[in-house]
Formats: sequence, C-alpha cells, structure tokens
Amino acid sequence: MAYESIKLELADGLATITLDRDPLNVLNIAMMKEINHALDSLEGQTVKVLLIKAAGKAFSAGVDVGEHLGDLVHEMIEVFHGIFRRMAALGVPVVCQVQGAALGGGCELPAFADIVVASQKAKFGQPEIQVGVFPPIAALVMPRHLGYKKAMELILTGDIIGAEEAKQIGLVNHVVPPEELEEFTNQLVGKLLGLSGLILKLTKKAALVGLGDDQAAGLEAIEKVYLDECMTTLDASEGLNAFLEKRQPNWQEK
Repeated sequence: MAYESIKLELADGLATITLDRDPLNVLNIAMMKEINHALDSLEGQTVKVLLIKAAGKAFSAGVDVGEHLGDLVHEMIEVFHGIFRRMAALGVPVVCQVQGAALGGGCELPAFADIVVASQKAKFGQPEIQVGVFPPIAALVMPRHLGYKKAMELILTGDIIGAEEAKQIGLVNHVVPPEELEEFTNQLVGKLLGLSGLILKLTKKAALVGLGDDQAAGLEAIEKVYLDECMTTLDASEGLNAFLEKRQPNWQEK
C-alpha cells in the first residue's frame, strides 16, 4: 500500500516506519491510521526490530490539537493508542531515532520505545498540561522508565528538555552529532539484527513480566480518566481552544 504521510520498509528483519508529513510531522488521525495499517501489515512477517524515525526538521510536534475537540477526541485516542497497542503486540525491540523536536504525542513514541538514539539537536517534552489536558501514554510509561518524580515534573510542568538532559534522566540512550545520527542508529540496529529474533522477543517479554508491567490494563484505566474525566472539563475545552486561537487560556476550574 502507498502511504501519504509515512513510509514503510521491511528488509532483512528490520521494519522501518518513517514519519513524513511536512512541515512538522504532526500526527493527525489519517496519518495515525496509516501507521496502524503499516503495523498490522507486519503481522506474520519476519520482524526482528522495529525502527521509528522521521523525515524533515522535526521528529514530530505531536498529535493534531484540533482533533482533540468534540467527538473527534474518542476516535483520536482510539487510533493514537492503537499505535502503542500494536507495537506491544508485535513484541519486538523498538528503536527510535530522533533528529529534532519530539513533543506531545511525538515524545510519547520514543518514551514507549526500548532504545532511543537522539541527535544533539533533539528536544523532548510533554506540553499537554499547558493546553488543559495530559498525555496518557506518557502517564503510563514515564513513571516506569524515568522514575516517578522526574516523570511527574515533565508531565506536570510541560517543560521541554534537550537531548543531553533526556539522556541523563533515562529517556534517551545515546546522543550523537546530527551528522552521525543515521550511521550510529544503523550500527546499533545491526547489532540487534545479528541476534536471534525469537530470543530478542522473549527477552523483551521477560523484562516486562519482571517489571510486573501490565500495560494493557494500565492504559485502559488511564484512557477512562482522560476521556470521561479530563476531556469533559471546562478547562480542557478552554485550553485546547485557546491554543487554536493563539491566546492565553482563561482557566475556569481551580
């Protein structure tokens, strides 16, 4: 299938999904459906490693804010979270290559990945709180991966951090000069591809079991808070509309 906003390549056990939607790889519903279709197409294929990368200046500026409003939010959450459910079901190591800004939903992709390689120019952040909502995937994985306190600081403030700080707190594994990003990622992926695909999957499964990490149940509970409690508030509506209208929000609920 030909995609408009992504590219999919599968060769020698490596599945590569490239975000490719100018100018900032903003994730709208149509693009996320393409990602889900691509992941579905990998079922039954010989996949050892999934690599997620992006074309252009930014990795991804996040999910389309306009699609958080009204009835669209339910479809948006279903499609967006479908990406992570499919990655989890695939069960293979996920490597994320980040060359620029990874914000909001665009930060949740590397946060969910197993290994992240970032350019020195990369930036990471979950600014959703500033528009009156919160990031469900980040709420699920960041406290597990980064530790509770640092995860909550990022999620509660919406601060944006550089690649070196992201490495220090465990969000990123490696930081390299921009001109070395592609080669370094290829070398890392090459190490994984030289190993048994079955043992890689079982190792990842064992690590998650060892953490007692029931991500499926956790995400379902978080979705309920997001859709039934957060998205029904006046402040969620005000924050999102203020962002779209390029003005400061007037928070109603203290």
